[in-house]
Amino acid sequence: MKTNKNLLSLLLVILVLASTITFAQESEPKPVFITATTMHFNLDADGSDWLKTEKEYFDKVTSQNELVVAAHVVTHFYTEDNSEVKFVYVYNNWADIEKASEINNMLIEKNFPDEAKRKAFFDKQSSYYAKKHSDEIYQSLPFAKQATSKSDKPQIFYVRNSQMALNGEGKGYNEFAKNVIHKNPLVKAYYPHRHLWGSDSRDFLEVFVFDSLADLEISADKNQELIMAAWPDEAKRKEYFKEMNKLFTGKHGDFIYQNVPELNK
Repeated sequence: MKTNKNLLSLLLVILVLASTITFAQESEPKPVFITATTMHFNLDADGSDWLKTEKEYFDKVTSQNELVVAAHVVTHFYTEDNSEVKFVYVYNNWADIEKASEINNMLIEKNFPDEAKRKAFFDKQSSYYAKKHSDEIYQSLPFAKQATSKSDKPQIFYVRNSQMALNGEGKGYNEFAKNVIHKNPLVKAYYPHRHLWGSDSRDFLEVFVFDSLADLEISADKNQELIMAAWPDEAKRKEYFKEMNKLFTGKHGDFIYQNVPELNK
């Protein structure tokens, strides 16, 4: 899978949409860029050494590339395709995505100096995956909730992909995030993203990180408590959510993944 993951030079084009939708103020933190490559396990391959192989690549390449500011690998937990494995990389800016690919290649040459052994390693790595893949690029939104610590145990990554209305109406989602999602102790981290490059310009992707599936299930009750606390007046609460919901068409998809902590950066 040669750093196909590399991740495919990890691709790239297209400016963020000039939508009139406003999620946050200009004073918020500078956005980062996220590339996500979806690979698929070759279910006929012997995957017993998959983690060992990917950990070697991670230690020798990804972890040493300073332009990759964060990395996650997540696998299917509750999704439509049990072969899914996603490689997600975070960069400070657009230019770093392309530069990082060049650095990856230099690190590969440096840390896999023997040509025959290098070829054998990447042939083995590639054998774990089917030939198909897909690529997406997102831009972070400023109201993320950053993890306060790095877990050495697998965590649950709940992904909600909402369809934005893109009609210039609606506001206030950042207020909801800060009053509800940020204050929910069961949500260990929260990463909202806007579509930048990929199949659907309407994508608004949210990643919620939980310690367990049980925490995900009961987090909705805690959210409801926080909503009532933030908007105690019923009329004002209804008006707020009526306006906020104009941001979206009402259509969304839900996906649950589990991360591989050994491959976190």
